[in-house]
Amino acid sequence: MSETVAIKSHPESSTDALHQTMVEVNQVILGKSAQVKLAMACILSRGHLLIEDLPGMGKTTLAHTLAKVLGLEFARIQFTSDLLPADILGSAIFNREESRFDFNPGPIFNQLLLADEVNRATPKTQSALLEAMAEQQVTVEGKTRPLPNPFFVIATQNPSFQVGTYPLPESQLDRFFMKIELGYPKVSEEKRLLEGQDRQQLINQVTNCMSPDVLVELQTAVENIKVSSLLRDYILDLLTESRNSDRCGHGLSPRTGLALQRAARAWALLDDRNYCLPEDVQAVFHAVVEHRLGPTDIHEMTAAAACQQLLDAVAVPV
Repeated sequence: MSETVAIKSHPESSTDALHQTMVEVNQVILGKSAQVKLAMACILSRGHLLIEDLPGMGKTTLAHTLAKVLGLEFARIQFTSDLLPADILGSAIFNREESRFDFNPGPIFNQLLLADEVNRATPKTQSALLEAMAEQQVTVEGKTRPLPNPFFVIATQNPSFQVGTYPLPESQLDRFFMKIELGYPKVSEEKRLLEGQDRQQLINQVTNCMSPDVLVELQTAVENIKVSSLLRDYILDLLTESRNSDRCGHGLSPRTGLALQRAARAWALLDDRNYCLPEDVQAVFHAVVEHRLGPTDIHEMTAAAACQQLLDAVAVPV
């Protein structure tokens, strides 16, 4: 059910390592620099990422590549209808020699866990991720065990109209810091894909650009990015507009506001700035907000359209 790969790391300066990380990932995931930047902003924010798209669009490839270039211990679980929580968390195995039960850790005890096609598992199995994603720990056999630092979940899911999928409940969707889609590549990029090497070969060739310690250092740097009072008011205005508008089934939560601020800080760091701009909030808004919106009261309005109308309705601070 799982495969685990330990990847060696070679520490470099934080800024150079971050720049080289983006370069390496974009050599494998062609023509998707905006999505790659969002994924990196999510990781820098200590958040979990949900990637929704059709099979074969590069979701799993992106997760593999990020694990390799970031130097993280990596495990992949293929979610299926018969997957059990113990297949993710681990279980106690009886040790006959010492007449006791020993805990055998599951693949979740890695720094980056790829939950592949997460919505093909039953709700009970999906819920096994909730404590880990919210508190960076798991409780098994009555004992709470910490997870490594850093720790991320990258989950992929197929569109809900496909056979054999179970929709993620709102409580679990809210655990994901961002949700992105890769989409079809441009013709020019798809031609490069056809002419190039197999993606797995390319992943094996990419350079490990940083160590987990450097990544934690960058995450700390994100927390120190300056956010002005005006920019916080802008985020509050967006939240308030969502609560007063019929564009959303329900208003955005305070947790969403905190996520917007963290994501905007990470975006500013990726642009090599130590302060946030309104453009940073706008750049991450769709990825942070879309999956947190309830069903719209306006007929046939998509979550993306509702997000854009929220942005258009709120004045941008000068």
